[in-house]
Amino acid sequence: MARLLRERGSPGHSRRESAGNSLRLSLSKSGMSSSSAELLPSPFGELSCKLSDAELRETAYEIFVSACRTTTGKPLTFISQPEKEAAVSATPPSAERSPSPSLQRSLTSTAASKMKKALGLKPSKKNPVKDSSPSRTVKKPATVGELIRVQMGVSEQTDSRIRRGLLRISASQVSWSLAFGIGISKASEAWLIFLFDSWAVEFEAIFFSTVPIIRKLGRRVESIVLPLELLQQFKASDFPDLQEYETWRSRNLKVLEAGLLLHPFIPLEKSDIASQRLKQIIRGASENPIDTGKNSESMQVLRSAVMSLAYRTTPGFSSDVCHWADGSPLNLNLYQMLLDALFDYGEGSIVEEIDEVLELFKKTWVVLGINQMIHNLCFLWFLFHCFVTTGQTDGDLLLAADNLLVEIANDAKTTKDPIYSKILSSILSSIMGWAEKRLLAYHETFNSSNIELMQCIVSLGVSAAKILVDDIAHEYRRRRREEVDVARSRIDTYIRSSLRTAFAQTMEKVDSIRRSSKTQNATLPVLAILAKDIGDLAKKEKEIFSPIFKRWHPLAAGVAVATLHSCYGNELKQFISGVTDLTFDSVQVLKAAQKLEKDLVLIAVEDSVDSEDGGKGLIREMPPYEAESAISSLTKAWVKARVDKLGELVDRNLQQEMWNPRANKESFAPSSVEVLRLVDEALDAFFQLPIPFHPALLPDLIVGLDRCLQYYVAKTKAGCGTRNSFIPPLPALTRVEIASKLWKKKDKSQILQRRKLQDGTLNGENSFSLVQFCVRMNTLHHIHTEVQNLEKKISTCLKNLESSQAGITNGFENKFELTLAASLEGIQQLCEATAYKMVFYNLSHVLWNFLYVGDTSSSRIDSFVKELDPNLETISTTVHNRVRNRVVTALMKASFDGFLLVLLAGGPSRAFTRQDSQILEEDFKALKDLYFADGDGLPLELVEKAATQVKNILTLFRAETESLILRFKQVITETYGATAKARYPMPPTTGHWSPAEANTILRVLCHRNDEAASKFLKKTYNLPKKLLQTDLHHARPHSVQILRIIPNPEILNIAFLYSALILLNLYGFYRLKLWHL
Repeated sequence: MARLLRERGSPGHSRRESAGNSLRLSLSKSGMSSSSAELLPSPFGELSCKLSDAELRETAYEIFVSACRTTTGKPLTFISQPEKEAAVSATPPSAERSPSPSLQRSLTSTAASKMKKALGLKPSKKNPVKDSSPSRTVKKPATVGELIRVQMGVSEQTDSRIRRGLLRISASQVSWSLAFGIGISKASEAWLIFLFDSWAVEFEAIFFSTVPIIRKLGRRVESIVLPLELLQQFKASDFPDLQEYETWRSRNLKVLEAGLLLHPFIPLEKSDIASQRLKQIIRGASENPIDTGKNSESMQVLRSAVMSLAYRTTPGFSSDVCHWADGSPLNLNLYQMLLDALFDYGEGSIVEEIDEVLELFKKTWVVLGINQMIHNLCFLWFLFHCFVTTGQTDGDLLLAADNLLVEIANDAKTTKDPIYSKILSSILSSIMGWAEKRLLAYHETFNSSNIELMQCIVSLGVSAAKILVDDIAHEYRRRRREEVDVARSRIDTYIRSSLRTAFAQTMEKVDSIRRSSKTQNATLPVLAILAKDIGDLAKKEKEIFSPIFKRWHPLAAGVAVATLHSCYGNELKQFISGVTDLTFDSVQVLKAAQKLEKDLVLIAVEDSVDSEDGGKGLIREMPPYEAESAISSLTKAWVKARVDKLGELVDRNLQQEMWNPRANKESFAPSSVEVLRLVDEALDAFFQLPIPFHPALLPDLIVGLDRCLQYYVAKTKAGCGTRNSFIPPLPALTRVEIASKLWKKKDKSQILQRRKLQDGTLNGENSFSLVQFCVRMNTLHHIHTEVQNLEKKISTCLKNLESSQAGITNGFENKFELTLAASLEGIQQLCEATAYKMVFYNLSHVLWNFLYVGDTSSSRIDSFVKELDPNLETISTTVHNRVRNRVVTALMKASFDGFLLVLLAGGPSRAFTRQDSQILEEDFKALKDLYFADGDGLPLELVEKAATQVKNILTLFRAETESLILRFKQVITETYGATAKARYPMPPTTGHWSPAEANTILRVLCHRNDEAASKFLKKTYNLPKKLLQTDLHHARPHSVQILRIIPNPEILNIAFLYSALILLNLYGFYRLKLWHL
């Protein structure tokens, strides 16, 4: 690097350019691009004059050389390059440095730097093989002074001129002192200055060592204005060309302008004459160069104005100190140029001689107005600036800056200097701004490979924030009511900001991938993919970044997952608000969200185990996604839509159903097949839904399907009637009129005529045939069987589900309870309706209207049995075998009930003697045999059990009339008590016929063709022998009643006879009256 500096062009070549070349060399060695370097704005403020970095650097070097020259007992000399190399070779490796720093000290010591050790900087790693290679032509600086010159980019020619100028200044001061104190002539003074120029080294060594008072005068650099003195000492002949001289002179005038006019140590008043005069001189120098000769008038005027401004002072400062370079920000920019020399861009590290160099830089403080606290601030910025501008790879520089902040924090607490506070605030704000630019989006910058560097940046940023808030913002501190944990607050901000940015970038990336893969099959929804990526991001945060932040924020991981939870939750809310149907994509998103939420909450809980509130605050920041609730709502909506659609299809199919037994082999309704198919499809679709909790939502579907099937069952049996709808109401009780056989035959012909009128009405009122009843029963049986199969299928599906549990699965038995109960009830209802309709409706002409009407022996059961048999055949061939016995059993019971109803409530047209009981028993046996069918029909036990009631009633028909009357009175007495003997109450009709029941015995007496029975009924209850027309009307079945009144021929005959008798009586009465007259 020294070779590169020596080979530069003009002495005014910018050191910043050299630094840039060295930086590019360093970055290329480390494999990094120079583009990674970053330029930082200076926190010290911009100068109001146009002083370049090279000009500031040269001025700073002049101040440094003059300060070291006037503060050391050893003279400042120039050593040529051959002498330096000889000195290096002659110096033994073990040579120790003197305790006091010197520009001429050899750089051969290998002692570790105390400053580096204190700041945590590691020693430079140098390659001894590379350094000792004979091919290397670049020689290392031999002394500390040369090291600083090389580091500051000052050429040897410029360094020689500066030193020569300083010697001239010293000679001028000595000559002036001798002339003033000894009284030498001007010629002798000129000769003395010539000697300084010719034999500078020898003369200075001898003269200053023998004249202490003069040496003292030469050391006081703070008592001179260096640019002014140098302007007076050099002429154009001292420079290679006139242009370089003009540039040099312009620089010194600009330095005077900056230090005395633009950035003075003590603020200027507008009326200050010296400042106005200096402005005019500097403005005029740009047009007409100033004569800098010692005795020239222009130089005297310039010196007068400069010294007048430089010696201005304030209380607390010495009056013999010149203030020309200690105004801010000029002094800070000059000092920063010195500190830049501490960094070796070729090696990429702080120079090992930092202790000696800083000790020498300390000598400039008196000129630049620097103290230890301001030095700490400048050195902090130097360390930070070196890190940033060299590729941001050396974390030791940040570590050193962070360690230095500890001392700066203590300084900030003890000082009230507004200038110091301003500089501190500016530097820390710059550092904090740079750090937060990276920490507010640290996922973009850091990863597992550079996490240690991130830790340094976090520590630096947090330390800077704490100093700014705790030690500078006094006004802010007075306003706040409670202490704020600055570090925790900043870390919280970093985490939330960076994760929001990372979330947005992840979402954009996922969406970009989705758009690019539109042609691919089975791509997952964006939010489902995003949930997985966010889960991975949370794990990365927990494993890599949270351990770093936990030093300042104990709940770092919890804050991170709470932020991610909130970000994803906002997207999920928008998604859910737009979802109306349960689709595969929507369920995938909700399931992914549910899994993500569980993972995030788990991290938050684990991270807050040791917190004061147990993580309750973080959990409150994470309101549940309600993904399960959303899935449940969507599933319920899906179920409702399915059930509603099924209900509509049930109605449509029922309207088209014809109940045709030839529609299929099994003789059940085709509509039931379609409805059951839809139910099965709904169940299959439900179990194919990608939801995680089928058992919990299955009841909703089952209830809906169950109600649809129950509705179908209800519609199937609707309009078919019930058992009671076909049983005729019982006629009023009458007593038998003892009449001849002719009368009975006449009465029978009248009844048959009435039956024909009734049959005409019956045939027009019922459109359901027997086979249609059979199809309906088969349909209900088919539904019952298939529903049981569906239940088994559901149980199997539940057991196969991974999410199901044994307890939940076992709780779903008999799910179609309504349908199963309704179908069984419907089958029973249809069996009874079919049986009673057949007995009391279809066969009423051979049972109710014919059996035992008139003469018992001439109207027996044969006709009824004959017409009942083909109906049984139809039932046998049409009804399902598992329902067939139930229908036949119902038909048997209806037949038995009809037989009893004829015997006990057949009306006055039926009369039985004791001898007729044999006929009744024979007929009933024939009826039983029909159902038993010699063992091919119903079981004998079932038939005999059903016949028990009829058999018991038939015993009453065999009994004597007196015995029946006695039994009736006994039962009445037992029922109503002894008081009933005075007048027997009319027993109510319960319909439960029994030999021990008073109403049953009374009805047997009413139908007993016996004088004793007729008299007993006449005497006891005054029962009529005939039914009134209204009684006849009510005696017909209520479902087949005739709405018009039909005249009774018998009543008409009686009425005719009565009318004839009345007319005869009237005729006889009138004849008798006429006879008397």
